[in-house]
Amino acid sequence: MTKLYNRKTKSYVETEQYGNNALIKLYRNKFLLSIATSKIVSDIYGLFTKTKVSKIMIKKFIKANNIDMTRFKKEKYNSFNDFFIRNLNKINIDKNNNHLISPCDSKLIAYKIDNNLNVNIKGIKYTIDELFDHEHLEKYENGYMLVFRLSVDDYHRFCYIDNGEKIKKNTIKGKYHTVSYPSSKYKIYKDNHREYTIMNTHNFGEIIYMEVGALLIGKIVNYDLDTFKRGEEKGYFLPGGSTIVLIVNNVKIDDDILKNSKKKIETIVNIGEKIGIKQK
Repeated sequence: MTKLYNRKTKSYVETEQYGNNALIKLYRNKFLLSIATSKIVSDIYGLFTKTKVSKIMIKKFIKANNIDMTRFKKEKYNSFNDFFIRNLNKINIDKNNNHLISPCDSKLIAYKIDNNLNVNIKGIKYTIDELFDHEHLEKYENGYMLVFRLSVDDYHRFCYIDNGEKIKKNTIKGKYHTVSYPSSKYKIYKDNHREYTIMNTHNFGEIIYMEVGALLIGKIVNYDLDTFKRGEEKGYFLPGGSTIVLIVNNVKIDDDILKNSKKKIETIVNIGEKIGIKQK
């Protein structure tokens, strides 16, 4: 069971990771793990979920994950992929430009970056330059690495967090480990397939926005815009759970998120919701 903080009810809830027992068994078998986390397996699964036959998975998936379908537009799904990237009825974007917003529906935890550009995630130390091929990373000293974990029941489209312009985009090929607990001994944010964009935002300066592929993620789809607006859709993940990482500085993260992050507890957040405020 995973303990989460619900901001709306100001209470803690416990949830069961979809397929957790199977994942635990998988991570105990190194041979099967090497196959399951490879690109070819992800590609094959991605091809299947494009087919009409894959529609048979939808009803069972909804039931197994207790998905509230009243939140989503009534649409005809021609494949499991169509269902997975379903659209919300409404997206509420916080309109205060000084507010940092969540780029997605997810479970958020905030990690402090120290003055040596190190960050400790679940007991594993990363250096920021392990994650990104980019110069002048020292500007992120004492900033935050915000990790937004999307589980399989979440809305899998994501948005820009401010108006701005793209500086650089890069794709780093890698494995497809799960982003949930069973992979905690692996450097998933360094080893997994990922795409990142360095962007100049009008209210928060330069930030790094990274999408991380995960187990059975068929593809990360980005629209690759040179200029963008706050709340504008940036892209989406195809089947599987995955993660978005934001590297920010000059932002005060909301107290409830920081308090729970220190306890290693994720906070449930919605796309467009305030999660911090610009430091003046």
